[in-house]
Amino acid sequence: QDRLSYMFEDSGITLLLTQSHLRETLPIPAGLRSLDLDGENLEGYSDANPNIDVAPLNLAYVIYTSGSTGRPKGAGNSHQALVNRLWWMQKAYGLDASDSVLQKTPFSFDVSVWEFFWPLMTGARLVVAQPGAHRDPQLLVDTINQHGISTLHFVPSMLQAFMTHEAVESCVSLKRVVCSGEALPAELARQTLQRLPAAGLY
Repeated sequence: QDRLSYMFEDSGITLLLTQSHLRETLPIPAGLRSLDLDGENLEGYSDANPNIDVAPLNLAYVIYTSGSTGRPKGAGNSHQALVNRLWWMQKAYGLDASDSVLQKTPFSFDVSVWEFFWPLMTGARLVVAQPGAHRDPQLLVDTINQHGISTLHFVPSMLQAFMTHEAVESCVSLKRVVCSGEALPAELARQTLQRLPAAGLY
């Protein structure tokens, strides 16, 4: 509760988007406007695009650190920086409408941002994994094969766990395995490319 209260205060938000089952657990400050996305009747609202004046250097999002060394710190990113990152990824790795990207990173981590937006800006398909799927190699194999996933991200320790699964070779749709967040051991890279010969490792 203290962490959440701090994040409400520090972020200075003026609108909270939530779900009704979470409302009772949140220390929502008095006077803060909130919308329950599963309970709001949106039919009475206009369907016209709102005229919002957003500049490239305005914040696109703030993600809070775990706060393991004290209070959590908000790490912000501007629209300009986010678009720059997404266009760089597109130029480097070239998604198209035939691709399916697996969104499996918890949204409190920055990788989740490109997992959400990169496929949407390129016409690729976004597949949202079940919560906790990033820790379950069998569920990942099943999801990859069911949806023809071509692109996904791992931190190296999770890639190592995935590589222990006997059916990794069945994931023939994979074209791009993106790795970041930790040092990638050379042996793990070799094993990945050997077992997934159609995939690039980035």
